[in-house]
Amino acid sequence: MAAKKKYDRTKQKETLVKVLEYIEHYRAVLVFSLILAAVTVACTLYLPILTGDAINLILSPGQVDFDGIKPILYKGAAVIIIGAAAQWIMNICNNRITYAVVRDIRQEAFEKIERLPLKYIDSHPYGDIVSRIIADADQFSDGLLMGFTQLFSGVITIAGTLIFMLTINIPMTAAVVVLTPISFFVAGFIAKKTFHLFKKQSETRGEQTTLIDEMINNQKVVKAFGQEEKVMDRFNEVNERLRDCSVKATFFSSITNPATRFVNSLVYAAVAVFGSFFSIGGGINVGQLYSFLNYANQYTKPFNSISSVVTELQNALACAGRLLDLIYEETEVPDADNAEVLQNVDGAVKLSHVNFSYDPKQKLIEDLNLSVKPGQRVAIVGPTGCGKTTLINLLMRFYDTNAGTIEVDGHNIRNVTRKSLRENYGMVLQETWLKSGTIRENLMMGRPDATEEEMIQAAKAAHAHSFIKRMPKGYDTDIGQDGGSLSQGQKQLLCITRVMLCLPPMLILDEATSSIDTRTEIKIQEAFSRMMQGRTSFIVAHRLSTIQEADVILVMKDGHIIEQGNHESLLAKNGFYAKLYNSQFAL
Repeated sequence: MAAKKKYDRTKQKETLVKVLEYIEHYRAVLVFSLILAAVTVACTLYLPILTGDAINLILSPGQVDFDGIKPILYKGAAVIIIGAAAQWIMNICNNRITYAVVRDIRQEAFEKIERLPLKYIDSHPYGDIVSRIIADADQFSDGLLMGFTQLFSGVITIAGTLIFMLTINIPMTAAVVVLTPISFFVAGFIAKKTFHLFKKQSETRGEQTTLIDEMINNQKVVKAFGQEEKVMDRFNEVNERLRDCSVKATFFSSITNPATRFVNSLVYAAVAVFGSFFSIGGGINVGQLYSFLNYANQYTKPFNSISSVVTELQNALACAGRLLDLIYEETEVPDADNAEVLQNVDGAVKLSHVNFSYDPKQKLIEDLNLSVKPGQRVAIVGPTGCGKTTLINLLMRFYDTNAGTIEVDGHNIRNVTRKSLRENYGMVLQETWLKSGTIRENLMMGRPDATEEEMIQAAKAAHAHSFIKRMPKGYDTDIGQDGGSLSQGQKQLLCITRVMLCLPPMLILDEATSSIDTRTEIKIQEAFSRMMQGRTSFIVAHRLSTIQEADVILVMKDGHIIEQGNHESLLAKNGFYAKLYNSQFAL
């Protein structure tokens, strides 16, 4: 438990330092805000002096000095106007700093996602990442705004009132200074409890967002298998944990202000009694006593505000910590400074003694060797989990090998830029991806300079042109996120069209026709055959009837290539491939 508290304190300090680094970029606005805060406080503190002077002029009946009161009223009006204007501009500055800092952090977090290795994305729930960038950033901005608005003016108010009180009566000021810090001890005790509670609240909120995101995306599956009640139970359990930690966090944060107010009220009462004796003894006049009590009240108020700010900052820092954890996550290993740019690729691919596993404790691919000649069609088959898709990830360098090398045209892919490597691959996966926008924007993603005619020809070759023309605006029809209301087959046809428009020297087809009807699949296979002419192609397929024309068929099992050859030679061996093939046509 002690180690946990020490870790939380260390984490909190590190987060605060990093946040201050972001605020440093807006130093000029921050300094201006501090000056305005000082002006606001000065005006606020000068007003009790004017009021005290006015009181001294109306103490006795029939002895009201109206001529003396008038200039005091004019001064008071001017002070109020100046103070209000300064506070208004200060709030604008604080808003600017707060939302600029949050914008910078949120932008950096999103940019970091683009630079993170795929292993991070694969190992973290999408909902949790979304929660960090959206919900945690909002919570952080709320806490930071309150900090700027109240912390600066509070600290300056404390310093200013202390100076003014010293000018009125030193012993009474000493009494106020000695008694008031009691509220700090109260606030500090409560603040220690709040940080880890707000951190837990933020983490649980991310877990809830993940569950909601997962269920919305898979609502059809949930309903098809009648899992509504179980999903509700899961949600209720997470929701209950969120309620529990939120209530505790809110409870501790909410008692801070009342507790400190209670302490400060006791201080105010004690000072009032103490000051009354001074006034009776002639130590100060009534106007000075009024001013001093006003200052004593204003001196204690910032302690209440600061204690509230402290609890809000606990929540803000907890949320900022989750955001900064994402930002400071280890990025993908950058390309070497002398990395080559792949050009004029023929498509010769060689894997030598490749080893790879997602989890060091669980081996997957061991000592994999493969040599593919330019223009060869290589089919990869095998049971689920044997490493087919992993091999594709290694070829595209979404993951780097643990050992061994992969070469393209004799170039080690670790020594070439990722961009040039991936530009030379065209990839169609079983899982489609389409962005929000028009069909045209999605098709031309890989080749923005393509002409209208080239795009239409690619769509016709992929047998997508006919259904696109039936859309309300044809190629300019807007489709929603991930294809919106398009069928899975239509989405896959668009992805195939996108690759056909690029026509790179190497192709990767991972169950590319899995969602397409048999009649259309036959036509697309013919289009693929024409497209693959002279191009090195890697084809991952479960339906073995679609790969019979492949030049080389690799049969994988447990991360190893156990058989290799063309369709006829593998059937003649009557080995593992023959069993897979015959099982698909068994009666």
